[in-house]
Amino acid sequence: MTEESDLNALRGHDGSQADMMQERCILVDSSDNRTGSETKLKCHYGEGLLHRAFSVLLFDGPMLLVQKRSDDKITFPSVWANTCCSHPLDIPGENEDSVVGVINAAKRKLHQELGIPMQQIDQIDFEHIGRFQYECRWDENWVENEVDHVIVATIMPMSRDELQIDPNPNEISEVRWVYFGEIFDMVSGKKPLNSDIDIHGYDGPFDWKDELVAPWFKLLWWEFIADSMPEFPLPREGVVSFGEVDMDGNYLTPGQNLLYAISIHKYHVERVIMQSLSKMKQERLHGAMTHLFSGGGKRLRATLPTLVGEALGKSGLDHYTLGAAIEIIHNFTLVHDDLMDQDPIRRGLDAVHIEYDDSTAINAGDAMLAVAFEILADIDSDKLGFLVREIGQMVRNVAHGQQEDISFETRDEVSEAEYMAMITGKTSVMFETCAGTGAILADGSPEEVDNMKKWGLNLGLCFQLMDDLIDITGDTKTLGKPAGSDIVQGKKTLIAIHALQCKEELPAFTRVYGKGDCSEEDLVRAVQELHDSSSIQYAKDRAMHHHALAHEYLDKIPDRPAVSVLRELTDFQLIRIN
Repeated sequence: MTEESDLNALRGHDGSQADMMQERCILVDSSDNRTGSETKLKCHYGEGLLHRAFSVLLFDGPMLLVQKRSDDKITFPSVWANTCCSHPLDIPGENEDSVVGVINAAKRKLHQELGIPMQQIDQIDFEHIGRFQYECRWDENWVENEVDHVIVATIMPMSRDELQIDPNPNEISEVRWVYFGEIFDMVSGKKPLNSDIDIHGYDGPFDWKDELVAPWFKLLWWEFIADSMPEFPLPREGVVSFGEVDMDGNYLTPGQNLLYAISIHKYHVERVIMQSLSKMKQERLHGAMTHLFSGGGKRLRATLPTLVGEALGKSGLDHYTLGAAIEIIHNFTLVHDDLMDQDPIRRGLDAVHIEYDDSTAINAGDAMLAVAFEILADIDSDKLGFLVREIGQMVRNVAHGQQEDISFETRDEVSEAEYMAMITGKTSVMFETCAGTGAILADGSPEEVDNMKKWGLNLGLCFQLMDDLIDITGDTKTLGKPAGSDIVQGKKTLIAIHALQCKEELPAFTRVYGKGDCSEEDLVRAVQELHDSSSIQYAKDRAMHHHALAHEYLDKIPDRPAVSVLRELTDFQLIRIN
């Protein structure tokens, strides 16, 4: 930018705020390594530049001080945010060690923005708990693109009554002390839910429904603070990357809203899972039962009941218990599947029968199934009997599908109808049950429950058919296993069934199918033949058919923001295959 363009960019804005746009921010890379410095103007105008920032959350016990940014602010004016949010500058004390620098900058801005005397600031305890990267546009001209350092500060031994706050009206138009329970309303944009709270100095809940709340505050609250409250979070290493978000903190990259929603609920469900499995006191058996959970995973099935509940407008702790039970059952089936198939690896770990032994793996799976049904009894619902019956039917159908899959290994011919029935039982029924039981627990109407079950069923069918396609059309590095392994293992996928039944000559495919090993050249030729014979296209068309049906069922439920997460989930495999 030239000096003239700088003046044009700032024309019409408050003079004091425009002057501060000449301060120099610290430029960083995505790992928060310093790369240089540039003016605030160039960091925030146009495309912006990635720079270092900080967000302070000042607590007095369960109360947090929040601010409303002044109308005079150039970026994000009149927006509610955490206590203090600004930037360390390229000056001594702030441009050396990143953590020391942001804390020194925080002290400077608490005095400059909120008017807190330096002698009181020196009594505040500051703790650095983590960093996150995000980008969010205010309008076509102004943008935030930051690695934001999260700082939790406590005023003990002072009290709120003793803390002297005199906000600079050029920076802040209003401040409030809010109870931490109200912050959930604030970052969710809900009407107040905490009207019966009686705390000294608390003015009562505020209706946040029509207020603008800063996206960075929403992101840091859900990522760093919410799961640990009322305790303060432990410090974290690394930089959490959110990428580009909108004003609500929703990802603008396809699929990211889904992954963020899953990550929010994953922590709670995993805590229920591990607490539930701790019922087993036999040390070796407990180790076998928890082994696969240490291998990570997105916990899609575990969080799906909650995502469905949110889409229908009602979710709670019982949804976490429901999801935990289904996830434990899913992992029980994996333990037994690996043993039956003699697969040595699962999620990058030795399979349970390898890490322990065959007998312990069988016993662990049985115990996991028992624990899953045991914790279902903790659900406080008059529909508990219906939930138990639905999940019992799911386990029976999964076993049926697994046995059919086993029988396919010794059969020369399998029809398309038989294959679809098999994957319905082995894979899709679990998605159907997650969606249906999540809807039941959300007090969904019979029509909503039926719609969500059909959505889940078609989602599961699309997922399995897309997985078959990805195995053949993906690359080895992305898959984490040899590309085309289904072909050489002779798996009866829909692609293979179509190829075996078509009337075309497929010499390379015939040569490698079910042979266990082949040259890379032969495998490439076999895959090309599957393209040429339209076998791959046929399977993709069938997958897209179930993808379209899944969206049709989502169209039948009232549109809410949480429904968009289910739409992203429906599209997730398309993102992967593309």
